[in-house]
Amino acid sequence: MAKIDFVNDARVMAKGQVTIPKKVRTALGVESGDRVTFIVEGNTVRVVNSAVYALMRLQEQMVGEGKMAGLYSEEDVANWITQSRREENAE
Repeated sequence: MAKIDFVNDARVMAKGQVTIPKKVRTALGVESGDRVTFIVEGNTVRVVNSAVYALMRLQEQMVGEGKMAGLYSEEDVANWITQSRREENAE
């Protein structure tokens, strides 16, 4: 079982709304107006910062794409970005 950092409870209101406790908001890095994602796995629900979750999903989907494009190092990526910007500015 994974290490538990803390446990916190919240009450479900009549319309199904729940106030995310401050300690949990801080742990997720979310503030008023931010979005959270609910991930349901069986009878367990994880609440994650939507922006972080979207980036993690993108990274999963992009695995191997750099090598297929011939990008093997951070320097290769930096050079590709520089070249792309030069081409954009030339247009």
